[in-house]
Amino acid sequence: MDIKQLTYFIAIVEEGNISKAAERVHIAQPHLSQQLKLMEDELNVKLVERNTRKFQITDAGRRLWYRSKQMIELMESTVKELKDFNEGLEGTLSIGIIASSGNIIFPQRICNFNKTYPKINFEIRECSTDEILELLKSGVIEIGIIRTPLNSEIYESISLPTEPMVAATNNDYHWNNKRKNICLKELVDKPLLVHRRYEKMITELCRQEGFKPRILCKIEDTRSILLLANAGMGIAIVPKDWVELIPNMNLNYKIIKETSLNTSTTIVWMKDHYLSSAAKHFLETFEV
Repeated sequence: MDIKQLTYFIAIVEEGNISKAAERVHIAQPHLSQQLKLMEDELNVKLVERNTRKFQITDAGRRLWYRSKQMIELMESTVKELKDFNEGLEGTLSIGIIASSGNIIFPQRICNFNKTYPKINFEIRECSTDEILELLKSGVIEIGIIRTPLNSEIYESISLPTEPMVAATNNDYHWNNKRKNICLKELVDKPLLVHRRYEKMITELCRQEGFKPRILCKIEDTRSILLLANAGMGIAIVPKDWVELIPNMNLNYKIIKETSLNTSTTIVWMKDHYLSSAAKHFLETFEV
């Protein structure tokens, strides 16, 4: 099984049809069908169930599709590494970012870096922290921009200044408007909107304060949390710098007086792994 066959198989899965896949990879349909059969014979596993009416990818086929994409992406990034012998003056830098970092710290930093290294191109993937860490492990990206906590000994990291968590809402929850802070106990029985990444930490700290939080909604997407809070659904518990992610919203916030909830944006990369010169130069911008 080789890279070309993996490319063929990706096309088969994504097109859901041998004929369309053959057109996509520019080969004859019988040849593509033969390549699929050769792969199944070599692996001794059924990758596709097909008859006159139905074309269904098996569980084994979906696993191979997922791994095939990873392998091809890794091959492409490896080729870029091997071509990167010009002290980072040329090449492509692959970065994974969480949604919030894209608005808060990223645009200006990328622009400034581009002015210094105009021949470096970027591949930027916006995804969750867990997905970014997985892409780092597989070598698809070189640098990740995530939110703490980061519980691993396999990454190097640079932490940016910490931010407190805030309770953000457009409703009046009978808080004293002159106060900038609230304590956790003031969230008792309030409908909370939390990012899934922080749910466990928030729940545990509330438990230590003697109550079980009313988590109305656990959400993966940062902007959805803010939009629901802005619509009046509940109180968003988010890092303070998230509040400005979406302009023209009517959210008011109170800082939660609990240092254990403080979080920061963190730049991460793999320990003891190759870093391109472009990546090294980019990391230097965070150490100034």
